[in-house]
Amino acid sequence: MASPPAHKTAEAFLDAYLRELQSLGGRSPYTIRNYRNDIGHFLRFCEEGGIEPLAITRATFRTYLASLREAEMAPASVTRRTTTIHGFYRYLQREGATDRDLLYGVALPKKPKRLPKVIEPPHLQALIEAPDTDTPQGLRDRAMLELLYGGGLRISELVGLDVAGLDLIAGQAIVLGKGEKERAVLFGEPAIRALQAYLTVGRPELAGGPEPALFLNRNGKRLSARSVQYAVRRYALAAGIPEDVHPHLLRHSFATHLLDGGADIRIVQDLLGHTSANTTQIYTHVSRARQAEVTDKAWQEVGVKALERARSKRRVS
Repeated sequence: MASPPAHKTAEAFLDAYLRELQSLGGRSPYTIRNYRNDIGHFLRFCEEGGIEPLAITRATFRTYLASLREAEMAPASVTRRTTTIHGFYRYLQREGATDRDLLYGVALPKKPKRLPKVIEPPHLQALIEAPDTDTPQGLRDRAMLELLYGGGLRISELVGLDVAGLDLIAGQAIVLGKGEKERAVLFGEPAIRALQAYLTVGRPELAGGPEPALFLNRNGKRLSARSVQYAVRRYALAAGIPEDVHPHLLRHSFATHLLDGGADIRIVQDLLGHTSANTTQIYTHVSRARQAEVTDKAWQEVGVKALERARSKRRVS
């Protein structure tokens, strides 16, 4: 097959495509560099195989994807590269470089489902007890952590919560969930005690005037989500927790610990504010995986003890 004129090669079209993305699409230099690397890698694959990039088949592209998997590229990276290269081939069709989308019908590789991480109870206790409750900020943060875990709140629900939405007698709060929908969250005695201490001693010290927000910053204004994220990471480090801890991890732990304790999935769904049970289902996988791990460790301990007894008997005989 004869090579196309220099100004109509795939490389020339790639340069034009990236210029368009940067000038009209507002892509950052970092994104443009990644696009060039991803698409350029495929063009080199074609060149090494003696294949004209402007006349490829879907079979060629599937062979390329197989080579990425053989090189043990992360599934998420394979998916990203597939999307990036396909975008380029749609551009080629628009520009008339090809008579059709040569990659039409190529399916994206399936991303493996990642199970949410969970904070183990001893680490969780250390995290919640990390704030210094002799200070207004410490009382606030203790109440905040108790509520994130004890009520399974999203961070947006936590920072959006107003004092008027709190009912300590009933142990519940009205929050604004996903889709701007109000929902009631329930919490237990530890959160109630922490909130009472914060409202009685901590919040009056932080409040500089009328402010509906429950959780206040040092200026007496509503606490931001970024401040909560920073505080959770700081207390996790202070508690010696090895995992990368973030506020949503407390919500994951809340759901998983409920299921570990035998709670019905429909109750957990309601407590989390999920509209679909399918969303909650992921936590059942986490719970089963944890139970399997515990069982496996238990059997390993049984095996070690049995081996030690056998060695002891041999020494005696």
